[in-house]
Amino acid sequence: MIDFENKNFFKLKQNADYADKVRELLIDGEDIIDAYKSMRDGVVFTTARIIAVNVQGMTGSKKDFTSLPYKNIVAYSVETSGTFDLDAELQVYFSALGMVKFEFTGSTEILEISRHIAKHTL
Repeated sequence: MIDFENKNFFKLKQNADYADKVRELLIDGEDIIDAYKSMRDGVVFTTARIIAVNVQGMTGSKKDFTSLPYKNIVAYSVETSGTFDLDAELQVYFSALGMVKFEFTGSTEILEISRHIAKHTL
């Protein structure tokens, strides 16, 4: 599992191809909203959860998948990009896990992601 205490900040760039890494993990009726990649690791937002992918080893063939269901979110905060600050941010507070912060550079579906989180938490 990803150590979110030491790695609670992801700087992510939209990367639709990254969704292929988690496609086999999806359940019936679960769809991908968007996928993002940092250096090697990435995050995929689905209609039911956030899947964090931790790529391990020299070759990157070993991967750790952490499923973070929206139903375990107790609070969240969204900051959209602006004219001069082009980054968007999402802070998510999970019961028993704590806060996980995501920073997005460039294009992002932050408002659509927010709607799915709200749908499962309100």
